[in-house]
Amino acid sequence: MVYRVVEWSTGTVGKHAIAGIDAHPELELVGVWVSNPDKVGKDAGELAGLGRSLGVSASGDKDELLALKPDCIVHTAMTDDRIFEAIEDLVSFLEAGINVVSSGPVLLQYPYGVIPAESVNRIADAGKSNGATLHVNGIDPGFANDVLPLVMTSLSQRIDEVRCSEIADYSTYYQPVVMQNIFGFGKPLDETPPLLQPGVLSMAWGSVVRQIAAGLGVTLDEPLIEKYEREPADADLDIASCHIPKGTAAALRFEVIGAVNGVPKVVLEHVTRTHRDQMPDWPQPVRGDGAYRIEIKGEPAMTVDFSHHGESGDHNDSGMITTAMRLVNSVPAVVEADPGLATALDLPQVTGRGLVS
Repeated sequence: MVYRVVEWSTGTVGKHAIAGIDAHPELELVGVWVSNPDKVGKDAGELAGLGRSLGVSASGDKDELLALKPDCIVHTAMTDDRIFEAIEDLVSFLEAGINVVSSGPVLLQYPYGVIPAESVNRIADAGKSNGATLHVNGIDPGFANDVLPLVMTSLSQRIDEVRCSEIADYSTYYQPVVMQNIFGFGKPLDETPPLLQPGVLSMAWGSVVRQIAAGLGVTLDEPLIEKYEREPADADLDIASCHIPKGTAAALRFEVIGAVNGVPKVVLEHVTRTHRDQMPDWPQPVRGDGAYRIEIKGEPAMTVDFSHHGESGDHNDSGMITTAMRLVNSVPAVVEADPGLATALDLPQVTGRGLVS
C-alpha cells in the first residue's frame, strides 16, 4: 500500500523529510506547506535541494493542503517558540481526520504528567473522534532516549539507573532562535534564559524521563529534579547560529532526574558545547563531535555510544536527517495505529523497510 503524504515545512528538518518521503517506496508526496511567501509555487525538489523536480508545488494555504485528504502529514515546522499555536495546528489536522507524525512540540512525545490531563485528553479525543493518530518523535526527544534505552533494558537482570545523554558540539547547528533566545548562548551569565527557568527543562525533556519510567513500570517522585551548569566563552566565537562574545554563555550541561524515594532512577542529560575544546572534564563523545550515550547501571552494567554523521561529515546535519527519518519511517505504523495519541510505547517496531539501496 502507498500512503499519500503532505510535508509541513521545508526548513532544516523538513528538507530532509521531503527527500526521505521521495525515497520511501510506501509513501507518495502530494503536498508541501511553507510559511515563507517566497517559497510558494516552488517545486518540492528544489526546496529540498535534490537538484530535480518532484512535480509538487509548495503552498502556504492550509485549507488547500487539508483538502487533499492525505493519509498523513509529516509536520516538521518550528515549534519551540510557538508551542501552544503548534498544538492548535496539530489538533486541527486530527479534527480533519488526518494522521500526523511531528517533530514537536517535544513535550507531546509522552505528555502524561507533563501537561494537564485535560490538554492530553483534548488532543487524544480529537484523534479518536475523527479516526486519526498523532505521534511526536525524532532523535532527541525520540529514538535515542525512548526506543533505544528501553530496548537495552530487555537485556537487564536488575536495573539501578538508566541515563540517556546527548553530548554534542552545536557550533555548526543553525537555529538562531533556539540557540540564542531559548538556550541563551551569547547572553550574559547572570541572565537566565527561558530554557532554564524553573520547570521548563521538565516540560521540554520530562517526557523522556516519564516515558522510560512508564516503560519500566516505575512510579517517580514528584516533581522531577532539574540541575544545570553554564560556562562562559574564553574567547569570542562565531558559530553557525550567532556570535558569542567572550565571557558570555557558551556551554551548558543539564539533567532532568526522575527519582524513586529520592534515589535517581531515570536521568536525561545534555552536554552542549559551542566549541569542541570547551569543558574537557565534561562527558565527551567517543568519536566525532556529537553522540548519544545510554548507560544502564545494574546487572549487567551496559553502555551504548551512538554516533552519527552525514555525507558532509557533520553530526548536526545527520541529526536533522535522523529526526526527519524517524518520522518518515513511522508513517505506515502511525496510519495503521489506533486513533488518538500514540507514543513509542504504543507503536510496533519501526524500521527502514524498503530503503536498502
